[in-house]
Amino acid sequence: MKLIVNIAWSLLRARWRQSLVAAIGVAFSIMMFVSLLGFMTGLNEMMDSLFLNRTPHVRLYNEIRPAVVQPMEKSPAYRSGYHFIRSVKATGSRQGIYNALAILASLHRDKRVAGIASKITMQAFFNEGTIDITATVNGIEERAESRLFHFEDYIVEGDASRLAEDPNSIILGKALAENLLVHIGETVQLTTAEGERFPLKVVALWQSGIQDYDKVQSFTSLATAQKLLGKTANYITDIQVSIKDIASAPEMAREYSRLFDISAQDFQTLSAEFETGSFIRSLISYAVGITLLTVSGFGIFNILNMMIYEKMDAIAILKATGFAGRDVKRIFVLIAMSIGLGGGLTGLITGFLVSLGIDQVPFHTMSLPTMTTYPVSYAPYIYFVGLSFTLLSCYLASWQPARKASKVDPVIIIRGK
Repeated sequence: MKLIVNIAWSLLRARWRQSLVAAIGVAFSIMMFVSLLGFMTGLNEMMDSLFLNRTPHVRLYNEIRPAVVQPMEKSPAYRSGYHFIRSVKATGSRQGIYNALAILASLHRDKRVAGIASKITMQAFFNEGTIDITATVNGIEERAESRLFHFEDYIVEGDASRLAEDPNSIILGKALAENLLVHIGETVQLTTAEGERFPLKVVALWQSGIQDYDKVQSFTSLATAQKLLGKTANYITDIQVSIKDIASAPEMAREYSRLFDISAQDFQTLSAEFETGSFIRSLISYAVGITLLTVSGFGIFNILNMMIYEKMDAIAILKATGFAGRDVKRIFVLIAMSIGLGGGLTGLITGFLVSLGIDQVPFHTMSLPTMTTYPVSYAPYIYFVGLSFTLLSCYLASWQPARKASKVDPVIIIRGK
């Protein structure tokens, strides 16, 4: 094997220019593969975080449902008849969660739960002169929201902690505040769906990065939201649950729905469209990267073919002096793998440096306040996949030329000379 390595090294040095060109092609391909896939993966993670950072793993709430059993069906006189029922209406069930405090206590005892945040969701109108702007008011526990769903990361102006300290305070979506022409410290007039009007002090501005979402969102404390609705301290419309094993979210949602007789929704169901988009973007990145690596493999294939054609004399002498066909095949496979390994390692290093460069490019946009530079992922699997596919493509590119070299008849070559 040592002799085979020495011969392969000699052949590489004899055609070092062609070998260098092939190695540069491999290095460029894997550099583009690593940097492109790292950028696309970082972009996917950024896009998913815009949704997942604000989404609980399991959400418990009371869903408005149509009446399953109509009054006519309960009447003995019509029980045997065939019912044609149209315009099935929803029942008058309460929007708040029944026995919410007992459910919260049960969830706190569940060791699978990492955190809980109570919430109240209501519709209201912000009064701007003679115009009423429809918006959603979310009564939240600010500390729990920041701990579980990174709420404070999206505060672009003001202090979110004042929500719990100052009574009758509110945090507005930045786009909503611009429509209302209000700033920090000013007061907005809010009218509930029941017609009650309340003045609320703006203590912070919030921006998610989704413009249409920011135009209708506002946040107040849980106690203030209960006061706006005229409800007691145990009134809650949503229980947001963060769990330790997010893969078990669908199963736990079904379990909680049966146990508490309540509607439950897991984050995987809500994020299905985002995951589809991430998959398609990653698929495109892999397709482009693999195309680049395949092209570099054809370059190695052509170089080995030329090397075999020019080194027929050396191959004939090797076989005449006792080298078997498999030994000759190993020599040319080793040449290709050396080119692939050298170019691949160089490509990984340069790809990492290019990713670092992309990561330092400033990226400022009003819709994404938490982003300061372009998103890049340095996940180890990207580099592992790139190097593995490079070696595989180099091996496949060398197979046919090496097989051709192994079948050279030394008698014919020497007789021709």
